[in-house]
Amino acid sequence: MFLAAGYIVGHVGDGNFHALIAINNEKELHEVKHLADDMAQYALDVGGTCTGEHGIGLGKRHLLEKELGEVGIDVMKQLKRALDPKNIMNPGKVLVGV
Repeated sequence: MFLAAGYIVGHVGDGNFHALIAINNEKELHEVKHLADDMAQYALDVGGTCTGEHGIGLGKRHLLEKELGEVGIDVMKQLKRALDPKNIMNPGKVLVGV
């Protein structure tokens, strides 16, 4: 375990916050990424969301299917294909392989 300086910002009253944690090396970076995954997984476990008001980030997209399920992801892919048939808007960002 390591100790690091950090801040929490956001509109925490609705459960949406952003943790900013200062790191000093690659080992701490790995630990902070693991911590972020644990925090997002906990949010899902208690009925919350792993996304923010502005959508899912690249660092959490692997958790999106856990939140929305296979059907939810399929609906998102169908909408993406319908609205962006040439895949020019953020290609490969969230719905990889659309």
